This record gives sequence, C-alpha cells and structure tokens, in this order.
Amino acid sequence: MKKVSSALPPGSTVGILGGGQLARMLALAAGQLGLDCHIYAPEADSPAFAVSAAQTVAAYDDFKALEAFAATCDVVTYEFENVPGDTAAFLDALVPVAPGVSALKTAQDRIAEKTFISGLGIPVAPFAEVSDLASLEAAIGRIGRPAVLKTRRFGYDGKGQTKIYDTTDLGQAFAEIGRQPAVLEGFVRFEREISVIAARSWSGEVRVYDVPENRHENHILKTSTVPAQITPAVAATAMDFGSRIIAALDYVGVIGVEMFVAGDRVIVNEIAPRVHNSGHWTMDACAVSQFEQHIRAVCGWPLGSPERHADVVMTNLLGAEADGWRELAAEPQVHLHLYGKRETRPGRKMGHFNRVTPRQA
Repeated sequence: MKKVSSALPPGSTVGILGGGQLARMLALAAGQLGLDCHIYAPEADSPAFAVSAAQTVAAYDDFKALEAFAATCDVVTYEFENVPGDTAAFLDALVPVAPGVSALKTAQDRIAEKTFISGLGIPVAPFAEVSDLASLEAAIGRIGRPAVLKTRRFGYDGKGQTKIYDTTDLGQAFAEIGRQPAVLEGFVRFEREISVIAARSWSGEVRVYDVPENRHENHILKTSTVPAQITPAVAATAMDFGSRIIAALDYVGVIGVEMFVAGDRVIVNEIAPRVHNSGHWTMDACAVSQFEQHIRAVCGWPLGSPERHADVVMTNLLGAEADGWRELAAEPQVHLHLYGKRETRPGRKMGHFNRVTPRQA
C-alpha cells in the first residue's frame, strides 16, 4: 500500500474512478485548489468529463488502461463503493489509493460491514447471513418479522432489497433479490434517519460535520435538513460513532455513515466509503464542503473546518423535477447545482439545491 507522505502541491493530479455527479463535484472542488482531475469511467457520457483535465473511457477490468491511468496520477480515489476489488488492488500497487482497499472491501459486503461495526461496540440492527431459502427461513426464526432482506453486495437507493412482513412468502422474497447471497436485518422502528459525514487524513486527523436529518422517498434521499431535530446527546453519540468507525477503518477521505434514531438510541444502518448525498448541504452552508474536504484529505492537505455558518435544507432533484431550474434559480436563498446529465429518467438524480437561511442554533 502506497501513501501520500507530504501534501501534493497545486498542479498535481487526482485520479477518480467513476464519472458521475460525485466525481463531477470532486473535480470542481479540486480545481478551486489548483489541482487537476483525471476521470476514469466506462461511460463516454460521464458528467464529470466536462469539468476534468483528463478522461479515460475504459472498463474497470482493463488493466492496461488502468496502468496508463495510474501513471498520470499522484493519488487515486473513487466516487462509488462498488469499485471491483481487483481494480483497487491493482492500482494500490502503483499509486496511493484512498480510501484504502481494506476499507472498501469492508463497506462492499454488508455482513463484513455489520460484523465490523458491531465489533466496535456500536449498535446495529439484528442481522443474519442468508445464502439460500433454508438459511433465510432459519434467520427469520431467530430475528422474526418484520425484517429487511438485502443483497450482501451492490445495493444502493433501495436496490437489491425487499421487506418481509407477516404474510410475505419467503421464497418470493428471496427471488425478488435474485437469490443472491444476502443479509437479513431486523426491522428498526425509528423516529428519524440521520447521517454523519466525517473526514480523516493520512496522519489520522478527523473532522466531523453537523448531523443532518434525512428524509427518503421511494428509498431515494429527498431532503437533508441541518440542524436535525435531535437532542445534543444524540448528536454527540452519532458523531462519536462516525469518528470511531472512520478511525478503526484506517480510512482516508470522507465517509458517510447512515443511522437511525430510536428514542435516545442511535443505531448504525450502513456506511458509504465516499462523499455522500446527505453531505451535499455542506457546499453552501460550510466554508469547506465535503468535496473539498475529501480532496484535502486524499492529497495530504490540512483538513478544513467543518463548521456550519447557516441553516440549510438540501433537496434532491429527481427526474423531471430538474426542469424547474428557472424558478429555483430565481429564489434568493437557493443555491442550485445541476449535474449536466443529458438524459432525464424517472428517479434519476439530476441535481440538487440548498435552501440556506441564517443560522439559528
């Protein structure tokens, strides 16, 4: 494993695996610091290409292309958690990769993830490994109903999961997730969903942003509101959990940790080893956004202050909602961010906006 031993100067190149909106916003943040980005993605219409210094269109298992990509980069990071393990390991032998391969592998497997988190003494929902219908039936016998069945790998925005109620046919539920290796999770009766956006440097410095309260529609994040309607004690617990997780992973960069609030209890749902949708509010309510913070971290720069200077509600623009850009652009308290995607599809994240107001707390 290679590391960044001293701060990469302006003019250095950050390689990013993946070319979606997160890569686009990372590249924009890097540009403000005088750093170049080289985007590697298999899709020729990747939105990040328009704002990056260099682009490679190639498959993630094209090792000749990956080698040429690595030769142009001073550090490599990624915008999504489903980077193939072989790809990350290959690059890790050539150039510093952050977050590291071990952290990526932990976050890619829900069983490994929950085992890791619970091993830190941090609460998670009851869970059991599922490999076939018989093990699903046994897991239901231990955990009970209602429950949530999720694929072990490659799930996001509600994909690869289904809920199991008292009348749910288990065979049908297992078929709905493609009969793939899975995890069964006990259903958490929560009052709120929150998350923690934390950053850690190569030297182990940690910074944590204020806790957003998140609202989902059809399993897709719709709004993140800061400050969250939670007690100071719950906020402190959540931030402590995020700090402990990022340190135990020996993680470099920004991480998103999704959590449930049930009374005075905080229960960790899952981790995302990348900049996170629920941290988009930092772009307009903090001096240093999560995107700049990630670039600072992986490049060995001092981490910036996560202090919030305003209250804010972040709202995702899904599908045709982005067609209302004119009206949003006219609102004095709205900061509009559109992702440059050429095709509008129902449920597709086309942009977001932050409605900022003076800080009250």
